[in-house]
Amino acid sequence: MIAVALTSQPQRAGFPLTLKLTEAKLPKQSWAKISQIRTLTVERIGKRLGRASAEELAQMVEGLNELVGA
Repeated sequence: MIAVALTSQPQRAGFPLTLKLTEAKLPKQSWAKISQIRTLTVERIGKRLGRASAEELAQMVEGLNELVGA
C-alpha cells in the first residue's frame, strides 16, 4: 500500500509539497504532505477516517510528478 502523510497543522509549503484537502470529509482540516510518501503493509493501515476525491488524488500525482521531475 502506498500512503501519503497527513497533518492537521497549517502548512507554510504549498503545492507541490503539500495539498490542502477540502473534499476528504476528515474530522479536522487536513493537508496531504505529498513530499512524504511511504509504503506500508496492509496490517499497518487502521480505520478509514476519510477519502480524498479523484480530483485531489490527481493533484497529488501531479505534485509527485513535479517533485521527481517527470
